[in-house]
Amino acid sequence: MEKELRKEIDKWTGKIVEERKHIELADSGRKDFIKNVDAYISDSRYFLEKGKLIESFEALIWAWAYVTIGKELGILRKLK
Repeated sequence: MEKELRKEIDKWTGKIVEERKHIELADSGRKDFIKNVDAYISDSRYFLEKGKLIESFEALIWAWAYVTIGKELGILRKLK
C-alpha cells in the first residue's frame, strides 16, 4: 500500500507542479488563491519528507481543488 501511495504522490506532484507553471492569477484581488495552491504543494512535499503519506496526498488534493475552482470562478487562468 505504501509503495502505491508514494507512486501516486510522485505522479500527481509532477502534474500539479507542471500545471502551476501554466496558470496565473486572473483576479488581482484574490492573491490568496494562488498562494494557497503553492502552500499546498509545499505542504505535500513537507509531509512526504516526514513520511506522512496520507497528509501529503491530501495536500495535493487541496492544491488541485484550488486550481480547479480558481479556473471555474475566473480567479485563475492559463498563461497566454
